[in-house]
Amino acid sequence: QDDRSIAVVASRAGDDRHPAWFLNLRDDPAVSVSTRSGTRPMTARILAGDERSEMWERITRAHDNYADYQKKTDREIPVVVLEPTS
Repeated sequence: QDDRSIAVVASRAGDDRHPAWFLNLRDDPAVSVSTRSGTRPMTARILAGDERSEMWERITRAHDNYADYQKKTDREIPVVVLEPTS
């Protein structure tokens, strides 16, 4: 999303069930993210409505396989933004 936030897609390759990691984030949004520059605490936020739609468009333009995954399932594939914990 930006230099500080990370968008992740809970696609599970179009399976009818959400991935376990998404269910964990839904229950406890506090996460620790490791990148090349180190580990940092972040908070997961599940996108909804227009915000999800706009991010989904950006994601599927860059990675068309996600649109194919959505066609394989009736569930709306969640989009999660990981934001730095203040």
